[in-house]
Amino acid sequence: MTYDIMLVRIPAGSTLHEAVARLDADFDPDADLPLLRLTDGQRAAWDRILDRVSREIGAVESVEYLYSLMFETVGPPGRVQFDYCGATANVEVAYRHAGAGASEVMELAYRIARIAEEESGLTGYDFEVDQPVRTGDPAKAAARLGAVSDWAQQHLS
Repeated sequence: MTYDIMLVRIPAGSTLHEAVARLDADFDPDADLPLLRLTDGQRAAWDRILDRVSREIGAVESVEYLYSLMFETVGPPGRVQFDYCGATANVEVAYRHAGAGASEVMELAYRIARIAEEESGLTGYDFEVDQPVRTGDPAKAAARLGAVSDWAQQHLS
């Protein structure tokens, strides 16, 4: 289970919630995942995201799968994973951070999501705490991450 920040392309004349509802309606849990077929523009956006994150944040390990492109941060404050499919992306943080660690890792997650927004034109939203990435407060997200992490450690360990 991970704390997820979603990034989507919002068609002209639509809202974020309409775009997400459309994605949900099109999702078939029994179907095979579609093979990744990026446009030249989407591939260029991935390259820009990967380059900026590597330059501004630090080393990442990247992998190309049949269904998505992915990188994860290497080193402190913890692993943040970014999955990219062209019209959507996801930032994932494991529920294992609390206190100052939660603050540091969520600052990193929001920074990655904001870079992805700038470079790809996708719009990020943190449904965990109901706030847009662009103007959202990573401290609010860190409080949620820390609370769930504490609960999970107490009840699931």
